[in-house]
Amino acid sequence: MKLKTLRKKIRRLEKRLREGPAKLVTLKKNLEAIEAERKFVARARAAMQHAKSPARIRKAKPRVTPMAPVKPKGAKNRNVAKKVKRKLNLSPERRAQLAAAMKARWAAKRAAAATSQTSKTAPLNRT
Repeated sequence: MKLKTLRKKIRRLEKRLREGPAKLVTLKKNLEAIEAERKFVARARAAMQHAKSPARIRKAKPRVTPMAPVKPKGAKNRNVAKKVKRKLNLSPERRAQLAAAMKARWAAKRAAAATSQTSKTAPLNRT
């Protein structure tokens, strides 16, 4: 190896060793700054979710009527992403079978509600 190239290599190595610790310090500072920012964003999101939670809203503003407030026409909530419905791959026979089962279930539920209503409103016979 020539003397000139050896000196160049030594000079480059010394330069890299001098810059190494400083570069490491700057990288660590950047890492800490990014982690602090992420923690701040996470806290802000949690606070927003806490403020938007239904239980929190009910405590803050008790409703007088049980009905939901009516939104004016044309007002849309653009922040809420619409949930994608899965399309079931059913044969027509299976679809009809499921429909019949659901109708029977709903009829049974209505009948049970009707019997509980009549038993509550029926006068007691005490003689």
